[in-house]
Amino acid sequence: MATAVALADAEGLDAVSIRRVAAELGARAMTLYSYIERKEDLLALMLDEISAEVLVAEPLPADWREALLLFARRERELVRRHPWRVDLVHQRVAVGPNGLRHVEQKLAAFDGLEIDRLTAWRFLAVFNDYMTGFVIREAVERAAPREQGIDDAERAAVAEPYIRELVDGGELARLAPMIEQGVPGADDNFERGLGWVLDGIERHLHR
Repeated sequence: MATAVALADAEGLDAVSIRRVAAELGARAMTLYSYIERKEDLLALMLDEISAEVLVAEPLPADWREALLLFARRERELVRRHPWRVDLVHQRVAVGPNGLRHVEQKLAAFDGLEIDRLTAWRFLAVFNDYMTGFVIREAVERAAPREQGIDDAERAAVAEPYIRELVDGGELARLAPMIEQGVPGADDNFERGLGWVLDGIERHLHR
């Protein structure tokens, strides 16, 4: 699994196969096939391998918000170390023991709130939806210039005539100032957005 993960980190998930991992190990492919039958199984084992990186040493922080913030930061760092994790979101990859332990720990953050099982699951779903959406967008933005071989300045130059036509035509009254002048402080909204999600959960608890 360490070899497979290192390969995916270096070359992306498409480079990973049982035969390629065997070659990296200096082994025959049939040797690995005696342990892992399909690539789907290999991917599930790789996912579980990296899922151990987000497990938190117990006891968890006593405050539920601090516990969820800790999980969120670790999950974000995980995707930064292993960008191919995003590719597995779109695939039906089995959840392994470490993945289940991670979910169990996140549910444990709600233990002191005296809420029922359904509410805890809904809170966790909202938290996960925000995290998944953010890390996918961030991973795509980080990967796109590298994959296509162009930087942000070149992208802007290609798109500029089309953007300028829309701005000059008055169609983008709200967006135009942001395009022309930028939005200072908008470069990283992770912590702020996460805070809004947790604020919403907290307001629901108070009601």
